Amino acid sequence: MAAYVDILKSEFPQIDQEVFDYITGVLASGGADFEDGEEVYEAIGGVLQEVSADCKNEDDVRDICLQMFNTLKLNNCHSSEKQVLLDAPVQLSQISTESAATDVQGIWMLKRSQNTTVNAKKLEKAEAKLKAKHERRNEKDSQKGSSPLVLEEASASQASSKKDNRVDQSGRNRSYDIRIENFDVSFGERSLLQGAELSLAAGRRYGVIGRNGLGKTTLLKMLASRSLHVPAHISILHVEQEVAGDDTGALQSVLESDVLREALLVEERLLNARIAAGTADSMGSVRLSEIYAQLEEMEADKAPARASVILAGLGFSPRMQQQTTKEFSGGWRMRLALARALFARPDLLLLDEPTNMLDVRAILWLENYLQTWQSTILVVSHDRNFLNAVVTDIIHLHSQRLDSYRGDYENFVKTKEDRLKNQQREYDAQLQYREHIQVFIDRFRYNANRAAQVQSKLKLLEKLPEMKPIEKETEVTLKFPDNFEKLSPPILQLDEVEFFYSPDQRLFYGLNVSADLDSRICIVGENGAGKTTMLKLLMGELTPVNGVRHSHRNLKIGYFSQHHVDQLDLNVCSVELLINRFPGRPEEEYRHQLGGYGITGELATRPVASLSGGQKSRVAFAQMTMPCPNFYVLDEPTNHLDMETIEALAKALNKFKGGVVLVSHDERLIRLVCKELWVCEGGNVRRIDGGFDEYRDILQEQFRKEGYL
Repeated sequence: MAAYVDILKSEFPQIDQEVFDYITGVLASGGADFEDGEEVYEAIGGVLQEVSADCKNEDDVRDICLQMFNTLKLNNCHSSEKQVLLDAPVQLSQISTESAATDVQGIWMLKRSQNTTVNAKKLEKAEAKLKAKHERRNEKDSQKGSSPLVLEEASASQASSKKDNRVDQSGRNRSYDIRIENFDVSFGERSLLQGAELSLAAGRRYGVIGRNGLGKTTLLKMLASRSLHVPAHISILHVEQEVAGDDTGALQSVLESDVLREALLVEERLLNARIAAGTADSMGSVRLSEIYAQLEEMEADKAPARASVILAGLGFSPRMQQQTTKEFSGGWRMRLALARALFARPDLLLLDEPTNMLDVRAILWLENYLQTWQSTILVVSHDRNFLNAVVTDIIHLHSQRLDSYRGDYENFVKTKEDRLKNQQREYDAQLQYREHIQVFIDRFRYNANRAAQVQSKLKLLEKLPEMKPIEKETEVTLKFPDNFEKLSPPILQLDEVEFFYSPDQRLFYGLNVSADLDSRICIVGENGAGKTTMLKLLMGELTPVNGVRHSHRNLKIGYFSQHHVDQLDLNVCSVELLINRFPGRPEEEYRHQLGGYGITGELATRPVASLSGGQKSRVAFAQMTMPCPNFYVLDEPTNHLDMETIEALAKALNKFKGGVVLVSHDERLIRLVCKELWVCEGGNVRRIDGGFDEYRDILQEQFRKEGYL
């Protein structure tokens, strides 16, 4: 007989037989799964307290549960296989033959006697707890078996106001302002925001900025999922995932994003069909009139033209607008997702790095379009010029909190500097005041005549507010090693190059370009014009159909792909990534290399998959620069980088003694780094002497001619 049965009988001699059977059944069937005495208490503690004749307190019952747990563990250790031990024989004669024959669980499913001494609700609660525990364990075991890498998840919590909840649920709240107070956001075990506040006034455009990995994208996801409370009547659209590829045309896909318009049009067609067939009643005509009035009010007839303008602004030609969504690449499907959001006009539009998927022309169009946006926008962006053109407010995420600033990014920089200076002055003044008081206390501490004054000064010192030093963000630094010999020209050139993927679609013809170790060249142009293809021709990854590629025999190229994440092993940590790519070096060297790009300490030992987009880019930079190339080819290097890192990248490229050719849409980087601007269009590449200003003017003029502005 099991020892826990003896404990149960001795501690609860007057226990009801049915409750006794229930408890022993729980312990016998779940004995191997209990991890400690606390879990035994959670399963049966409430029931035991209820049936205790001498009114045992909670601590006593916990001790008894611990004793029973210890005997369970002892039994499991001595048993080679899992057994169910019963304290008494089961009288099958008391169970109906039919029940025993059809249901093995009939013993536990018999209806309880109504005169039992236990509280039925507590008994059910204990059963539910045990069942939930088993389900959690099974779910955890299945996850371990199916995937070697389980990523952390984000979560949010906030202090809610009962008054606000009542108003929201009653439907009386018609304000489109959003205020979320005292909320926390975490990612796994890491706290991203603590006691934060977020206020969004209707119709204003907010830019969220902050260092990589601090939680900007997570904040948007918490708002989109309504894990942070946003009033129910406020519609939210988060441009996060690309449109699914199917047989729907691009233009139709955008039109379908206006759910109300689509529903009214479907209902209109059904009613017209019934009227034509003579099956509609009198109310059908009334409803049809209402539908026509609603469609007219929302200007439904102008919707196709509006959708077409949005698509054209984002780079979709008339032919592309008729193509099915499955014909587009991932980048173009992301543009479609953005177009759908712009067309649907939600009350709160959430954009996460919208310029990453766009070329300079599309960015310029989007800036102009959003300047007249009527509802609220919350955009995470690293593009300084985009923020200056679009936003009315800046929200700075740092030190696990959110600080708001009126104005664009340039105004934020100035205001932040002024704030820091004022805070530093206040800190210095308070420090000086404290020191002055402390000098008096130290001087007269043992002077009996001054004892009262010393005590007064001590109390004054205690009442002073707590001093906190000014928090300054560490400066981001990047360095591209340049310990190589100077190479004599020509370094890299293409002569009369012709290239195509298929003969009927010639991408380049008569292409003549060259670069040397002093080059700082930026290539711009619309998506699909061949910028990445030209980079691959320069590197020798693609062979010209006609023409010649020349390169110096000692040329060593470092390449940063815009799809660099696809080239990283996400299942290993950053240190292991470098060890696998460049084996045979001391671990300190790998850590030093990663540290030069801001991947330090615990970050370096985390799976790459758990890093933010900007942190993955830094890992890619560390990997690219480890062999010490003398020439860099960079394809959209600023995607996912924060503004501080972009500034550091510009400084590093300017200090680098080798050559640089880059494709970028980031105006700030182009202006800081590039000496030459090449425009890729019409099957060739041409140099613009006036630099980015001239290129921007050309695009603005095109917009005016095409009627997009």
